[in-house]
Amino acid sequence: MQLYNKLSAKERAELIDKAGEDRLTLSFYKYAKIGNPEIFRNHLFLAWDQLEVLGRIYVAHEGINAQLSVPAKKFNEFKAFIDDINFLENVRLNIAVEQDAKSFLKLKVKVRPKIVADGLNDTSFDVTNKGVHVDAETFNQLIEDPNTVLVDMRNHYESEIGHFKNAITPDVDTFRDSLDIIEEDLKDHKEDKKLVMYCTGGIRCEKASAYYKHKGFKNVFQLEGGIIEYTRQVNEKALENKFLGKNFVFDHRRSERISDDVISNCHQCGKACDTHVNCANEACHLLFIQCEECSKAMDTCCSTECQDINALPIETQRELRKGSHNSNKIFKKGRSEKLKYKA
Repeated sequence: MQLYNKLSAKERAELIDKAGEDRLTLSFYKYAKIGNPEIFRNHLFLAWDQLEVLGRIYVAHEGINAQLSVPAKKFNEFKAFIDDINFLENVRLNIAVEQDAKSFLKLKVKVRPKIVADGLNDTSFDVTNKGVHVDAETFNQLIEDPNTVLVDMRNHYESEIGHFKNAITPDVDTFRDSLDIIEEDLKDHKEDKKLVMYCTGGIRCEKASAYYKHKGFKNVFQLEGGIIEYTRQVNEKALENKFLGKNFVFDHRRSERISDDVISNCHQCGKACDTHVNCANEACHLLFIQCEECSKAMDTCCSTECQDINALPIETQRELRKGSHNSNKIFKKGRSEKLKYKA
């Protein structure tokens, strides 16, 4: 019984090219009580591997958080499968704004303590006592209200390339970091202001809205389906788009363009740019914003030091990496003293 990937990302990419078929990138989440996440995880992997589903899925006792790439011709079969799971029946599927057949190249279904790393003690408050979910049209009306405080629940590298007009964008590295900062900044407005939140697909706001209600905020709202669903509704209903720039996404695409506005800059030269790359030096792999000119000049590296290492033979690079375990604790996304123009 196969419960893991047998193909490398390169091999999978070659198969996708050879097939020449459309794939759909989508995401969904659901908070639900899962008794045995490991059994559920295996059930999903076996079924989705047969359907040629690729993606990154987290399963926990509290639910599921999935970002997927599904063969377009097998979408109905995929939908029937998840609808047959009691707590996932008719779950909202956020279809990507921009499609890419190679958005994911492996199927990874992982059991985690939580489906979003929020660092919260969920037993201390009622996680089901959520804020009011609003659609795109109501959201647009709410954020024009002078009594509304609009908060971006994403991290700095996400909001840097795109956010809603007049939104508060905390300069944080993690979702957990933002919770206390926002509460402190808005502590005097728990009753007289409307707290309106948004994130990529809605999952972070789902937990945050319950947390802030527990902390005494009286009027808490969240954008249903996040930026992805907002964009779909704006296009479908011809609503005014109040989002500026790109929506950061967690797959090989890295972002989806929502408006023509470019609100960020190249971290190396300062030129207007909103293209994220990872440093080509595998020992670094820093996520940062780089324009085409700097990419060519720096060989897609974040610094001359990394450029020098990246020019070494692959075997030499591997020797240099031995014994080192890089993580976001060391190489935080978009943060480095080498990046002269990081906002």
